[in-house]
Amino acid sequence: QEQLVASGGGSVQAGGSLRLSCAASVSTYRINSVAWFRQVSGMEREGVASIYTVTGSTSYADSVKGRFTISQDNAKNTVYLQLNSLKPEDTAVYYCAADCRYPPLWGQCRLWGQGTQVTVSS
Repeated sequence: QEQLVASGGGSVQAGGSLRLSCAASVSTYRINSVAWFRQVSGMEREGVASIYTVTGSTSYADSVKGRFTISQDNAKNTVYLQLNSLKPEDTAVYYCAADCRYPPLWGQCRLWGQGTQVTVSS
């Protein structure tokens, strides 16, 4: 059964860093893209970053450019999201998803993982 498992969330102070992981139960070569999203309760989901697993091409939301980095380790079937220079407004539940239609950050993805909470205090 295909599944994604997201982990790595936590509580940090503003300016801190976290690394989120999205582990796939299948080879990332069988997945065309992986994207990270975040959502605050009562608000719309926001696409944060995406990566095409074959080409390594990435895209980012303007709100995180220069602070977040998406990467992959195909040997571990895992996609990472490095969160640096965190701000209180980055507080949200972060989700990873796979096999997303273009453009990936629009959220039309076939497979979704569970969320992991990121809390940034000022």
